[in-house]
Amino acid sequence: MRQTFAVWALAFAASCAPVQPVDTITRAATTSALPPMQGFADTSPVRVTRSNAEMAQDFLDLTFRLESGRSISTMTRFEGPLTVRVLGSAAPSLTSDLDALLARLRKEADLDIRPTQSPDASITIQAIPQRTLQRAVPKAACFVVPRVRDWDEYMASRSSERVDWSTLTQREHAAIFVPADAAPQEIRDCLHEEMAQVLGPLNDLYRLPDSVFNDDNIHAVLTGFDMLMLRVTYAPELRSGMTRAQVASALPAILARLNPRGGSGGTASFPDTSRDWIRAMETALTEGSSPATRRAAAARAVRIGQTLGWTGPREGFAYYAMGRLEVGNDSRAALTAFEAADRIYRASQATQIHSAHIAVQKAAFALSAGDAMTTIELADLAIPLAREHQNAALLATLMMFKAEALELQGGSVAAEALRLDSLPWARYGFGSDDNVRARLAEVRGLRPF
Repeated sequence: MRQTFAVWALAFAASCAPVQPVDTITRAATTSALPPMQGFADTSPVRVTRSNAEMAQDFLDLTFRLESGRSISTMTRFEGPLTVRVLGSAAPSLTSDLDALLARLRKEADLDIRPTQSPDASITIQAIPQRTLQRAVPKAACFVVPRVRDWDEYMASRSSERVDWSTLTQREHAAIFVPADAAPQEIRDCLHEEMAQVLGPLNDLYRLPDSVFNDDNIHAVLTGFDMLMLRVTYAPELRSGMTRAQVASALPAILARLNPRGGSGGTASFPDTSRDWIRAMETALTEGSSPATRRAAAARAVRIGQTLGWTGPREGFAYYAMGRLEVGNDSRAALTAFEAADRIYRASQATQIHSAHIAVQKAAFALSAGDAMTTIELADLAIPLAREHQNAALLATLMMFKAEALELQGGSVAAEALRLDSLPWARYGFGSDDNVRARLAEVRGLRPF
Protein backbone atom coordinates (compact mmCIF):
# COMPACT_ATOMS: atom_id res chain seq x y z
CA MET A 1 0.00 0.00 0.00
CA ARG A 2 1.36 3.38 -0.96
CA GLN A 3 0.47 5.80 1.80
CA THR A 4 -0.53 9.39 1.33
CA PHE A 5 1.13 11.61 3.92
CA ALA A 6 -0.17 15.11 4.50
CA VAL A 7 3.30 16.30 5.46
CA TRP A 8 4.54 15.80 1.90
CA ALA A 9 2.30 18.50 0.47
CA LEU A 10 4.83 21.08 -0.67
CA ALA A 11 3.62 24.11 1.24
CA PHE A 12 6.68 26.32 1.50
CA ALA A 13 6.16 28.48 4.55
CA ALA A 14 9.78 29.37 5.13
CA SER A 15 9.07 32.98 4.30
CA CYS A 16 6.58 35.50 5.54
CA ALA A 17 6.16 36.71 1.96
CA PRO A 18 2.64 36.02 0.72
CA VAL A 19 2.25 33.51 -2.08
CA GLN A 20 1.15 35.33 -5.21
CA PRO A 21 -2.35 34.26 -6.29
CA VAL A 22 -2.45 32.04 -9.34
CA ASP A 23 -4.49 34.46 -11.44
CA THR A 24 -1.87 37.20 -11.13
CA ILE A 25 0.82 35.28 -13.03
CA THR A 26 1.48 37.33 -16.13
CA ARG A 27 4.25 35.49 -17.97
CA ALA A 28 3.05 34.38 -21.39
CA ALA A 29 4.54 30.94 -20.88
CA THR A 30 2.33 30.27 -17.88
CA THR A 31 -0.91 31.90 -18.92
CA SER A 32 -1.23 30.28 -22.33
CA ALA A 33 -1.64 26.55 -22.92
CA LEU A 34 1.21 24.69 -21.28
CA PRO A 35 3.55 22.47 -23.30
CA PRO A 36 2.92 18.70 -23.43
CA MET A 37 4.01 16.73 -20.41
CA GLN A 38 7.23 14.76 -20.47
CA GLY A 39 7.97 11.36 -18.97
CA PHE A 40 11.10 9.27 -18.49
CA ALA A 41 12.83 6.47 -20.34
CA ASP A 42 12.19 2.96 -19.01
CA THR A 43 15.58 2.47 -17.37
CA SER A 44 16.41 1.31 -13.86
CA PRO A 45 17.60 4.39 -11.98
CA VAL A 46 19.30 2.72 -9.02
CA ARG A 47 21.74 -0.18 -9.25
CA VAL A 48 22.25 -2.84 -6.61
CA THR A 49 25.24 -1.93 -4.45
CA ARG A 50 24.80 -3.81 -1.17
CA SER A 51 26.09 -7.22 -0.12
CA ASN A 52 24.11 -10.39 -0.76
CA ALA A 53 24.20 -11.23 2.95
CA GLU A 54 22.52 -7.92 3.74
CA MET A 55 19.93 -8.35 1.00
CA ALA A 56 19.16 -11.92 2.07
CA GLN A 57 18.07 -10.56 5.45
CA ASP A 58 16.04 -7.88 3.69
CA PHE A 59 14.29 -10.49 1.55
CA LEU A 60 13.30 -12.57 4.56
CA ASP A 61 11.99 -9.56 6.50
CA LEU A 62 10.09 -8.30 3.46
CA THR A 63 8.58 -11.67 2.56
CA PHE A 64 7.61 -13.16 5.90
CA ARG A 65 5.97 -10.17 7.53
CA LEU A 66 3.10 -7.84 6.68
CA GLU A 67 3.22 -4.05 7.00
CA SER A 68 1.17 -4.36 10.19
CA GLY A 69 3.98 -6.38 11.77
CA ARG A 70 2.12 -9.71 11.58
CA SER A 71 4.25 -12.69 10.62
CA ILE A 72 3.53 -14.86 7.58
CA SER A 73 4.23 -18.57 8.00
CA THR A 74 4.89 -19.44 4.36
CA MET A 75 6.00 -17.70 1.20
CA THR A 76 3.48 -17.19 -1.60
CA ARG A 77 3.85 -16.14 -5.22
CA PHE A 78 2.13 -16.59 -8.57
CA GLU A 79 3.04 -19.83 -10.30
CA GLY A 80 3.23 -19.79 -14.10
CA PRO A 81 2.86 -16.99 -16.69
CA LEU A 82 1.36 -13.71 -15.52
CA THR A 83 -1.27 -11.56 -17.22
CA VAL A 84 -2.38 -8.00 -16.43
CA ARG A 85 -5.57 -6.18 -17.45
CA VAL A 86 -6.75 -2.61 -16.89
CA LEU A 87 -10.28 -1.55 -15.91
CA GLY A 88 -11.90 1.82 -15.29
CA SER A 89 -11.43 5.27 -16.75
CA ALA A 90 -7.66 5.21 -16.69
CA ALA A 91 -5.61 8.28 -17.56
CA PRO A 92 -3.81 7.99 -20.93
CA SER A 93 -0.46 8.03 -19.14
CA LEU A 94 -1.36 4.86 -17.24
CA THR A 95 -1.23 2.76 -20.40
CA SER A 96 2.20 3.95 -21.50
CA ASP A 97 3.63 3.80 -17.98
CA LEU A 98 2.25 0.29 -17.49
CA ASP A 99 3.73 -0.86 -20.80
CA ALA A 100 7.12 0.51 -19.72
CA LEU A 101 6.84 -1.17 -16.32
CA LEU A 102 5.91 -4.55 -17.80
CA ALA A 103 8.86 -4.29 -20.20
CA ARG A 104 11.18 -3.64 -17.27
CA LEU A 105 9.74 -6.57 -15.33
CA ARG A 106 10.36 -8.87 -18.28
CA LYS A 107 13.89 -7.58 -18.80
CA GLU A 108 15.16 -6.93 -15.27
CA ALA A 109 13.12 -9.33 -13.13
CA ASP A 110 12.97 -12.06 -15.81
CA LEU A 111 9.19 -12.40 -15.40
CA ASP A 112 6.83 -13.84 -17.99
CA ILE A 113 4.23 -11.07 -17.71
CA ARG A 114 1.96 -9.76 -20.48
CA PRO A 115 -1.07 -7.50 -20.91
CA THR A 116 -4.46 -9.08 -21.55
CA GLN A 117 -8.13 -8.16 -21.80
CA SER A 118 -9.29 -11.41 -20.26
CA PRO A 119 -11.40 -11.18 -17.08
CA ASP A 120 -9.36 -14.13 -15.82
CA ALA A 121 -6.17 -12.05 -15.68
CA SER A 122 -3.72 -12.78 -12.88
CA ILE A 123 -3.65 -9.10 -11.94
CA THR A 124 -6.33 -6.48 -12.51
CA ILE A 125 -5.44 -2.79 -12.34
CA GLN A 126 -8.54 -0.67 -11.82
CA ALA A 127 -8.66 3.12 -11.82
CA ILE A 128 -11.00 4.45 -9.12
CA PRO A 129 -11.87 8.10 -8.30
CA GLN A 130 -9.68 9.29 -5.44
CA ARG A 131 -12.58 10.13 -3.16
CA THR A 132 -14.07 6.68 -3.59
CA LEU A 133 -10.72 5.00 -3.03
CA GLN A 134 -9.91 6.96 0.11
CA ARG A 135 -13.35 6.46 1.60
CA ALA A 136 -12.55 2.75 1.56
CA VAL A 137 -8.94 3.06 2.81
CA PRO A 138 -8.43 6.63 4.11
CA LYS A 139 -4.63 6.60 4.44
CA ALA A 140 -3.91 4.92 1.11
CA ALA A 141 -3.03 6.60 -2.15
CA CYS A 142 -3.46 3.16 -3.76
CA PHE A 143 -3.45 -0.44 -2.61
CA VAL A 144 -3.51 -4.10 -3.66
CA VAL A 145 -5.91 -6.86 -2.58
CA PRO A 146 -5.65 -10.65 -3.05
CA ARG A 147 -8.32 -13.00 -4.43
CA VAL A 148 -10.46 -10.31 -6.09
CA ARG A 149 -10.79 -9.23 -9.72
CA ASP A 150 -12.41 -5.78 -9.45
CA TRP A 151 -13.65 -3.04 -7.10
CA ASP A 152 -17.14 -4.48 -6.62
CA GLU A 153 -15.69 -7.82 -5.63
CA TYR A 154 -13.35 -6.10 -3.19
CA MET A 155 -16.14 -4.07 -1.59
CA ALA A 156 -18.20 -7.23 -1.13
CA SER A 157 -15.27 -9.07 0.48
CA ARG A 158 -13.25 -6.43 2.31
CA SER A 159 -14.33 -7.47 5.81
CA SER A 160 -13.67 -11.16 5.24
CA GLU A 161 -10.65 -13.43 5.48
CA ARG A 162 -10.78 -13.75 1.72
CA VAL A 163 -8.69 -10.57 1.36
CA ASP A 164 -6.25 -11.45 4.16
CA TRP A 165 -2.78 -12.02 2.67
CA SER A 166 -1.77 -14.25 5.58
CA THR A 167 -4.37 -16.86 4.59
CA LEU A 168 -2.92 -17.43 1.11
CA THR A 169 -1.08 -20.59 0.14
CA GLN A 170 -0.48 -19.42 -3.45
CA ARG A 171 -1.33 -16.26 -5.37
CA GLU A 172 -3.80 -16.72 -8.21
CA HIS A 173 -5.70 -13.44 -8.64
CA ALA A 174 -5.26 -9.96 -7.21
CA ALA A 175 -6.39 -6.41 -7.90
CA ILE A 176 -4.49 -3.14 -7.75
CA PHE A 177 -6.59 -0.02 -7.19
CA VAL A 178 -5.06 3.27 -8.33
CA PRO A 179 -6.50 6.81 -8.40
CA ALA A 180 -8.16 7.66 -11.70
CA ASP A 181 -7.86 11.42 -11.27
CA ALA A 182 -4.40 11.90 -9.77
CA ALA A 183 -1.33 13.39 -11.45
CA PRO A 184 0.37 11.06 -13.95
CA GLN A 185 3.41 10.67 -11.70
CA GLU A 186 1.31 9.63 -8.71
CA ILE A 187 -0.46 7.02 -10.83
CA ARG A 188 2.88 5.73 -12.14
CA ASP A 189 4.37 5.59 -8.65
CA CYS A 190 1.34 3.60 -7.51
CA LEU A 191 1.75 1.20 -10.42
CA HIS A 192 5.37 0.54 -9.50
CA GLU A 193 4.91 0.04 -5.77
CA GLU A 194 1.69 -1.96 -5.91
CA MET A 195 2.87 -4.13 -8.81
CA ALA A 196 6.01 -4.94 -6.82
CA GLN A 197 3.94 -5.96 -3.81
CA VAL A 198 1.34 -7.95 -5.72
CA LEU A 199 4.16 -9.93 -7.34
CA GLY A 200 6.60 -10.17 -4.47
CA PRO A 201 7.25 -9.00 -0.90
CA LEU A 202 4.28 -7.64 1.04
CA ASN A 203 6.14 -5.72 3.73
CA ASP A 204 7.84 -2.33 3.81
CA LEU A 205 11.04 -1.66 5.75
CA TYR A 206 11.96 1.86 6.83
CA ARG A 207 15.63 0.84 6.99
CA LEU A 208 15.94 0.28 3.23
CA PRO A 209 17.82 3.11 1.47
CA ASP A 210 17.34 1.91 -2.11
CA SER A 211 13.81 0.57 -2.48
CA VAL A 212 10.14 1.35 -3.01
CA PHE A 213 9.55 -1.20 -0.23
CA ASN A 214 9.81 1.68 2.24
CA ASP A 215 6.95 3.83 3.48
CA ASP A 216 9.04 7.00 3.24
CA ASN A 217 7.92 7.25 -0.43
CA ILE A 218 11.32 8.66 -1.41
CA HIS A 219 11.83 6.32 -4.38
CA ALA A 220 9.32 6.84 -7.15
CA VAL A 221 10.01 3.82 -9.38
CA LEU A 222 11.34 0.30 -8.94
CA THR A 223 15.07 0.20 -8.26
CA GLY A 224 17.69 -2.40 -9.04
CA PHE A 225 17.24 -3.78 -5.52
CA ASP A 226 13.49 -4.13 -6.07
CA MET A 227 14.00 -5.97 -9.34
CA LEU A 228 16.48 -8.30 -7.66
CA MET A 229 13.96 -9.06 -4.91
CA LEU A 230 11.43 -10.02 -7.58
CA ARG A 231 13.97 -12.21 -9.40
CA VAL A 232 14.67 -13.97 -6.11
CA THR A 233 10.94 -14.41 -5.45
CA TYR A 234 10.51 -16.21 -8.77
CA ALA A 235 13.78 -18.14 -8.70
CA PRO A 236 13.23 -21.82 -9.63
CA GLU A 237 14.71 -22.88 -6.29
CA LEU A 238 11.74 -21.33 -4.46
CA ARG A 239 8.02 -22.08 -4.52
CA SER A 240 4.82 -21.18 -2.72
CA GLY A 241 4.47 -22.87 0.65
CA MET A 242 8.12 -22.71 1.70
CA THR A 243 8.85 -21.65 5.27
CA ARG A 244 11.20 -18.88 6.34
CA ALA A 245 13.85 -21.43 7.31
CA GLN A 246 13.61 -23.19 3.96
CA VAL A 247 13.89 -19.93 2.04
CA ALA A 248 16.78 -18.75 4.22
CA SER A 249 18.67 -21.93 3.43
CA ALA A 250 18.25 -21.42 -0.32
CA LEU A 251 18.96 -17.68 -0.47
CA PRO A 252 22.80 -17.62 -0.42
CA ALA A 253 23.08 -19.74 -3.56
CA ILE A 254 20.26 -17.87 -5.32
CA LEU A 255 21.77 -14.46 -4.63
CA ALA A 256 25.26 -15.62 -5.56
CA ARG A 257 23.88 -16.75 -8.93
CA LEU A 258 21.73 -13.68 -9.60
CA ASN A 259 24.09 -11.06 -8.16
CA PRO A 260 27.66 -12.41 -8.21
CA ARG A 261 29.09 -8.97 -7.38
CA GLY A 262 27.33 -9.12 -4.02
CA GLY A 263 29.57 -11.88 -2.70
CA SER A 264 28.58 -15.20 -1.18
CA GLY A 265 28.16 -16.49 2.33
CA GLY A 266 28.15 -14.41 5.48
CA THR A 267 25.26 -13.18 7.57
CA ALA A 268 23.68 -9.85 8.32
CA SER A 269 21.57 -8.71 11.23
CA PHE A 270 19.53 -5.54 11.54
CA PRO A 271 17.51 -4.29 14.49
CA ASP A 272 13.80 -4.24 13.80
CA THR A 273 12.11 -0.89 13.44
CA SER A 274 10.21 -0.61 16.70
CA ARG A 275 6.45 -0.33 16.59
CA ASP A 276 6.73 2.70 18.91
CA TRP A 277 8.82 4.49 16.27
CA ILE A 278 6.41 3.50 13.49
CA ARG A 279 3.41 4.71 15.49
CA ALA A 280 5.18 8.00 16.22
CA MET A 281 5.94 8.50 12.53
CA GLU A 282 2.40 7.61 11.48
CA THR A 283 1.04 10.19 13.91
CA ALA A 284 3.51 12.78 12.64
CA LEU A 285 2.81 12.17 8.97
CA THR A 286 -0.95 11.82 8.80
CA GLU A 287 -3.81 14.20 9.43
CA GLY A 288 -6.17 13.69 12.32
CA SER A 289 -4.06 15.03 15.18
CA SER A 290 -3.31 18.62 16.14
CA PRO A 291 -0.15 20.26 14.73
CA ALA A 292 1.39 20.23 18.21
CA THR A 293 0.69 16.52 18.61
CA ARG A 294 2.21 15.78 15.24
CA ARG A 295 5.34 17.81 16.01
CA ALA A 296 5.69 16.02 19.34
CA ALA A 297 5.36 12.67 17.57
CA ALA A 298 8.14 13.54 15.13
CA ALA A 299 10.38 14.61 18.01
CA ARG A 300 9.58 11.33 19.77
CA ALA A 301 10.60 9.37 16.67
CA VAL A 302 13.92 11.22 16.60
CA ARG A 303 14.53 10.40 20.27
CA ILE A 304 13.65 6.73 19.81
CA GLY A 305 16.11 6.45 16.94
CA GLN A 306 18.84 8.14 18.95
CA THR A 307 18.23 5.85 21.93
CA LEU A 308 18.46 2.77 19.70
CA GLY A 309 21.57 4.06 17.95
CA TRP A 310 20.06 4.11 14.47
CA THR A 311 21.76 5.83 11.57
CA GLY A 312 20.78 6.09 7.93
CA PRO A 313 17.32 6.29 6.33
CA ARG A 314 15.25 5.96 9.50
CA GLU A 315 17.11 8.66 11.39
CA GLY A 316 17.13 10.97 8.38
CA PHE A 317 13.43 10.44 7.71
CA ALA A 318 12.49 11.32 11.29
CA TYR A 319 14.43 14.59 11.06
CA TYR A 320 12.89 15.27 7.65
CA ALA A 321 9.39 14.86 9.07
CA MET A 322 10.29 17.06 12.03
CA GLY A 323 11.51 19.79 9.71
CA ARG A 324 8.38 19.67 7.56
CA LEU A 325 6.16 19.97 10.62
CA GLU A 326 8.14 22.89 12.04
CA VAL A 327 7.82 24.89 8.80
CA GLY A 328 5.35 27.67 9.58
CA ASN A 329 5.76 27.11 13.32
CA ASP A 330 9.45 27.57 14.12
CA SER A 331 11.62 28.32 11.10
CA ARG A 332 14.88 27.96 13.01
CA ALA A 333 13.88 24.52 14.31
CA ALA A 334 12.75 23.51 10.82
CA LEU A 335 16.04 24.47 9.20
CA THR A 336 18.02 22.76 11.98
CA ALA A 337 16.07 19.54 11.39
CA PHE A 338 16.57 19.75 7.62
CA GLU A 339 20.30 20.27 8.10
CA ALA A 340 20.45 17.21 10.36
CA ALA A 341 18.57 15.10 7.80
CA ASP A 342 20.84 16.36 5.03
CA ARG A 343 24.01 15.39 6.91
CA ILE A 344 22.63 11.90 7.50
CA TYR A 345 21.54 11.39 3.90
CA ARG A 346 24.74 12.76 2.38
CA ALA A 347 26.83 10.32 4.41
CA SER A 348 25.83 7.45 2.10
CA GLN A 349 25.78 7.12 -1.67
CA ALA A 350 22.57 5.11 -1.30
CA THR A 351 20.64 8.09 0.09
CA GLN A 352 21.63 10.85 -2.32
CA ILE A 353 18.10 11.07 -3.74
CA HIS A 354 16.90 11.60 -0.17
CA SER A 355 19.20 14.61 0.06
CA ALA A 356 17.62 15.99 -3.13
CA HIS A 357 14.27 16.13 -1.30
CA ILE A 358 15.98 18.05 1.50
CA ALA A 359 17.45 20.42 -1.09
CA VAL A 360 13.93 21.64 -1.94
CA GLN A 361 13.35 22.61 1.67
CA LYS A 362 16.73 24.31 2.04
CA ALA A 363 16.20 26.13 -1.25
CA ALA A 364 12.93 27.53 0.10
CA PHE A 365 14.80 29.06 3.02
CA ALA A 366 17.59 30.37 0.80
CA LEU A 367 15.24 31.91 -1.77
CA SER A 368 13.08 33.56 0.88
CA ALA A 369 16.25 35.12 2.33
CA GLY A 370 17.20 36.48 -1.09
CA ASP A 371 20.24 34.17 -1.30
CA ALA A 372 20.18 33.44 -5.02
CA MET A 373 23.62 31.81 -5.14
CA THR A 374 22.82 29.20 -2.47
CA THR A 375 19.48 28.47 -4.10
CA ILE A 376 21.20 27.84 -7.44
CA GLU A 377 23.89 25.67 -5.85
CA LEU A 378 21.29 23.53 -4.09
CA ALA A 379 19.27 23.12 -7.28
CA ASP A 380 22.31 22.29 -9.41
CA LEU A 381 23.31 19.48 -7.04
CA ALA A 382 19.81 18.02 -6.77
CA ILE A 383 18.47 18.33 -10.34
CA PRO A 384 20.60 15.47 -11.76
CA LEU A 385 19.49 13.23 -8.88
CA ALA A 386 15.81 13.98 -9.45
CA ARG A 387 16.24 13.24 -13.16
CA GLU A 388 18.15 10.00 -12.52
CA HIS A 389 15.49 8.80 -10.09
CA GLN A 390 12.65 9.77 -12.44
CA ASN A 391 10.89 12.15 -10.07
CA ALA A 392 9.30 14.75 -12.33
CA ALA A 393 7.59 16.68 -9.53
CA LEU A 394 10.87 17.07 -7.66
CA LEU A 395 12.76 17.90 -10.86
CA ALA A 396 10.27 20.58 -11.93
CA THR A 397 10.21 22.16 -8.47
CA LEU A 398 14.00 22.39 -8.33
CA MET A 399 14.06 23.97 -11.79
CA MET A 400 11.46 26.51 -10.67
CA PHE A 401 13.58 27.42 -7.65
CA LYS A 402 16.63 27.92 -9.80
CA ALA A 403 14.62 30.05 -12.24
CA GLU A 404 13.48 32.38 -9.46
CA ALA A 405 17.05 32.63 -8.16
CA LEU A 406 18.28 33.54 -11.64
CA GLU A 407 15.58 36.21 -11.75
CA LEU A 408 16.89 37.62 -8.47
CA GLN A 409 20.32 37.89 -10.08
CA GLY A 410 18.88 39.83 -13.00
CA GLY A 411 18.98 36.93 -15.46
CA SER A 412 15.41 37.27 -16.69
CA VAL A 413 16.01 35.60 -20.05
CA ALA A 414 17.75 32.56 -18.53
CA ALA A 415 15.10 32.38 -15.81
CA GLU A 416 12.24 32.35 -18.30
CA ALA A 417 13.95 29.70 -20.43
CA LEU A 418 14.45 27.43 -17.41
CA ARG A 419 10.89 28.05 -16.25
CA LEU A 420 9.65 26.95 -19.67
CA ASP A 421 11.86 23.86 -19.53
CA SER A 422 10.31 22.91 -16.18
CA LEU A 423 6.73 22.89 -17.46
CA PRO A 424 6.65 19.51 -19.31
CA TRP A 425 8.03 17.83 -16.18
CA ALA A 426 5.61 19.78 -14.00
CA ARG A 427 2.63 18.61 -16.03
CA TYR A 428 3.68 14.99 -15.50
CA GLY A 429 4.46 15.56 -11.83
CA PHE A 430 1.52 17.75 -10.81
CA GLY A 431 -1.18 16.95 -13.35
CA SER A 432 -3.55 19.74 -14.24
CA ASP A 433 -2.52 23.12 -15.63
CA ASP A 434 -3.99 24.75 -12.52
CA ASN A 435 -1.74 22.63 -10.30
CA VAL A 436 1.30 23.56 -12.37
CA ARG A 437 0.50 27.27 -12.23
CA ALA A 438 -0.13 27.02 -8.50
CA ARG A 439 3.31 25.49 -7.99
CA LEU A 440 4.94 28.23 -10.06
CA ALA A 441 3.14 30.86 -7.97
CA GLU A 442 4.05 29.10 -4.74
CA VAL A 443 7.76 29.10 -5.54
CA ARG A 444 7.69 32.62 -6.92
CA GLY A 445 5.91 33.80 -3.78
CA LEU A 446 8.96 32.92 -1.70
CA ARG A 447 11.05 35.64 -3.35
CA PRO A 448 11.52 38.59 -0.99
CA PHE A 449 11.45 41.07 -3.89
